[in-house]
Amino acid sequence: MEMPPLDPAILARRSEIVAALRVIVPGEGVIDDLDGMRPFECDALSAYRQMPLVVVLPETVAQVAAILRYCQDNNVKVVPRGAGTSLSGGSMPVGDAILLGLSKFNRVLEIDYANRCARVQPGVTNLGVTKAVEHEGFYYAPDPSSQIACSIGGNVAENSGGVHCLKYGLTTNNLLGIEMVLMNGEVVRLGGKHLDAEGYDLLGLMTGSEGLLGVVTEVTVRLLRKPSTARAVLLGFPTEAGAADCVAAVIASGIIPGGMEMMDKEATKCAEAYVGAGYPLDAEGLLIVELDGPPVEVDYLVERVAEIARGRGATTIRVSNDEQERVLFWAGRKAAFPAVGQISPDYMCLDGSVPRGKLVEVLAEMRRLSKQYGLRVVNVFHAGDGNLHPLILFDANDPGELRRCEELGADILRLCVRVGGVLTGEHGVGIEKRDLMGVQFTEIDLDQQMRVKCAFDPDHLLNPGKVFPKLRRCAELGRLVVTQNNIPFPDIPRF
Repeated sequence: MEMPPLDPAILARRSEIVAALRVIVPGEGVIDDLDGMRPFECDALSAYRQMPLVVVLPETVAQVAAILRYCQDNNVKVVPRGAGTSLSGGSMPVGDAILLGLSKFNRVLEIDYANRCARVQPGVTNLGVTKAVEHEGFYYAPDPSSQIACSIGGNVAENSGGVHCLKYGLTTNNLLGIEMVLMNGEVVRLGGKHLDAEGYDLLGLMTGSEGLLGVVTEVTVRLLRKPSTARAVLLGFPTEAGAADCVAAVIASGIIPGGMEMMDKEATKCAEAYVGAGYPLDAEGLLIVELDGPPVEVDYLVERVAEIARGRGATTIRVSNDEQERVLFWAGRKAAFPAVGQISPDYMCLDGSVPRGKLVEVLAEMRRLSKQYGLRVVNVFHAGDGNLHPLILFDANDPGELRRCEELGADILRLCVRVGGVLTGEHGVGIEKRDLMGVQFTEIDLDQQMRVKCAFDPDHLLNPGKVFPKLRRCAELGRLVVTQNNIPFPDIPRF
């Protein structure tokens, strides 16, 4: 995976840049020694590592604004970073860029139960929001598997989802407002406690923008009441196809579960050994379906789902009897990713989405590709919304295996697009899928996206080398520069 060449002019000014940052962020907020920067050399896409130019950890919005203003004035690149859990390399450092860490922005600023929302700083963890309000019977709906560690700011950057996004939506559906700092140091607010904002949907534009447009310094999220009843149904099938077919059948029947997850046999075995959730080890495909709402409705829906599963050949049907058992069912799914680490020294976690009706076809083709490349693929994913997370197992100590892993991953993502899906559901593009953007988008599409980038960051200083497969300068896109009200070439007709 190639990154843009380092700028020798910036590298030569490193001491000057570090000194300027120490003025803006005094004390221990600037880290420039190699040992101190080592923890920041990669994010969750740990196959790729790069030491940053320098790390800066501001504590106030004024400091963030001053840092960005300095960087724009001095043509210095910046990589924003939250908890560093990005699986697409979205927060991977760049050798000639400042790494702007937001871990010190970790306070819950306000909880407003009357308006069912909370204002938090971007460094607050996803689970931390729920922990702050659960004593009053509220929670924050999006719940990525990394929710114990991933930050709300990163969730906004990647539009994260999770187990319950099928019914309750991704970050974009639970986000009410943000405060952000632009590259020129200007602080702006988008949205707020109200449900809808007037004018252009700039809040929607920022959600999933992967740190390319600005730095989020505050987030207002929607809080939901905890459902009065929630029960999980464990469904085991003798074939993956049966489980996948059941997913489409449940949704087609009009039932929208709170969550609907699928694991293949290998993932089920790993999770069971890790947690002991009581999963059926003979099942080739395992579904966990959660139904929530009033007790009478949940009882009815449980029976309907069980009936649909029997019609698709389910050999195991277990319904949680109490809250402890429901949590245990989900504990295995939540721990599936680390559990797979028991059977392979390394794995790469992909993220692509497909129409539910194509799950059977896609899973079968993935098995074929797995055999073709000689690498095992373990499947754990959000089945209800078709958001796949295939884990490609490899050994980084074996020369060539990482390259084969990348090639297999690229073919799986091309498959997702080919059947009508998309390259990413919630992990973002980052560097992992950057060079595949042309598979989903035309040159015209990419140019239009880059025009948005130019409007926010004309010098391409924010998170360089990410998302776009090749550098597109604003001037190349026909950007007109007007200096002191003098239009260049005024004799040319304008339309």
